[in-house]
Amino acid sequence: MKCTRRGLMAAMGLALTLSVAQAQTAPAAAAPAASSQAVKLLVGFPPGGSTDTLARLLADKLSLVLRQPVVVENKPGAGGRIAAQALKASAPDGLNFMVAPNATPVFQALLYPVDVLKFDVLKDFASVGVIASYPFALAVGQQTGATQVKDYVAWLKANPRQASFGTAGAGGQTHFTGIQFGRAIGVDMQAVPYRGNGPLITDLLGGQVPAGVMTAGDILPQARSGRVRVLGVFGGKRSPLMPEVPTLKEQGIDIDAGDAWTGMWAPAATPREHIERMQNALRYVVGLPEVREAMQRAALQPDFQPAAEMDALLRKELAYWGPVIKASGFKPEQ
Repeated sequence: MKCTRRGLMAAMGLALTLSVAQAQTAPAAAAPAASSQAVKLLVGFPPGGSTDTLARLLADKLSLVLRQPVVVENKPGAGGRIAAQALKASAPDGLNFMVAPNATPVFQALLYPVDVLKFDVLKDFASVGVIASYPFALAVGQQTGATQVKDYVAWLKANPRQASFGTAGAGGQTHFTGIQFGRAIGVDMQAVPYRGNGPLITDLLGGQVPAGVMTAGDILPQARSGRVRVLGVFGGKRSPLMPEVPTLKEQGIDIDAGDAWTGMWAPAATPREHIERMQNALRYVVGLPEVREAMQRAALQPDFQPAAEMDALLRKELAYWGPVIKASGFKPEQ
């Protein structure tokens, strides 16, 4: 997940205190007798990143709600696959969970064969709950002269050699979202991968790339300054970050690509009562005003969804993105 790391760390620093009184008001199912055994949250990215910082905020709050230690364990590398492999190998005892963006179970599973993954997302993991979502935006540089999507489409058709867009890395959701946008408008769009949104935004401002698909929160400062134009957001509804920007569907672009999200998983054999206990605790923590404020400051939308809804969302995305990736012909480096 690549969204305003500095903003996330600063905002979540404001939310590191939860009173005992608040913890005592948590649902009874989420707070049985206190335990000295630590709950582990695996994170497949380095300390200090946005997923790690979000997981640490959750750990701090969950420890009070669950009345037992909750710790974050980083296992970075391979786009989150190492942490997922560790989760699969963990005991299904209600003490082992993983916090990850949907890119890990969805795009990793669709891009790599099982012998590389060493896990099956539908067989080896149990959904616990969606934590937050974050929208993607289509932003263009000043050289396009576009203020609406229809202007940009006309510019692309008049300048077919400029039909490219920047994305924060190859093989991720923004990559294939941009490909889907091109198909929706009848233009063969070429992805230009960058090492993160920072270099992409630099080139977008400098005119080296005419457009970019990225998390809305990352481009928001430049959009507000007028240095780039955000033409639309992907997904079914407008983003609270920029409510004045219409969705692409509102502008007549038939595209179903939606938001990215972060969720929590457990080993598949984890007993139902342990899943429900963590689900209830997670629901409570995500609903805390200070947690919601911290997420919103970091361009995340608090979006708790229970295990059943998360599982349905996961299956829907696997079914949607599978044919898209196959049709693109993209082959990741192994």
